[in-house]
This record gives sequence, structure tokens and C-alpha cells, in this order.
Amino acid sequence: MACAQSSSKPISQVTTEEISNVVLLDVRTPQEYSAGHLNGAVNMDWLSGNFDSMVKPLDKNETIYVYCKLGGRSAKAQARLKELGFTKVVNLEGGYDAWSAKK
Repeated sequence: MACAQSSSKPISQVTTEEISNVVLLDVRTPQEYSAGHLNGAVNMDWLSGNFDSMVKPLDKNETIYVYCKLGGRSAKAQARLKELGFTKVVNLEGGYDAWSAKK
């Protein structure tokens, strides 16, 4: 992962190759997921009401990448995962729309 420093905050960039062997959570609805998702992604719907129980089996020390359609839900999921004790959570900026265009 490349990291550059800007005047206000660090900017992280992740390539599609770097996300091929990690925990990749698609936090969109099952309908959105079935219409298309990133390879290897597991669907855990943020809006389902049982997100906490769905992520419970995951390793809290493993890097987890989260995405939704554009980035709003995944930012909320990222914050919740951190509240639950997950130590390395990355929100894929731009969501599915941006990352599916990189294929």
C-alpha cells in the first residue's frame, strides 16, 4: 500500500491486486450484491440490523476492507467495526462504483 502525505492528512492508495487476498466486506444490500460485487467479497448488509452479529466471527486483528456503492455506508461500517475492536479497517474510497471501474 502506497502512502503519501498531503498538507492536511495522509492519503492511502490500494491497488486491486492488494485487495485480492484479504477480508473484503460488501456492506450493501443482498440485492445490490447480487447485481455485481468485487471478486472475493462477502456480503454483510449494513442495513440489516444484525451487522454486529455477522462480523463477530471475523478476526479483529486481520485487515478488513469495506465498501458499499459510493462510500457512505462503508464509512459507517468502518467506524462500527473499530468500535467493536477491529484494529485494521479500510474503507475503499469511492465504493463499488469506483472499484468496479478499475477492473
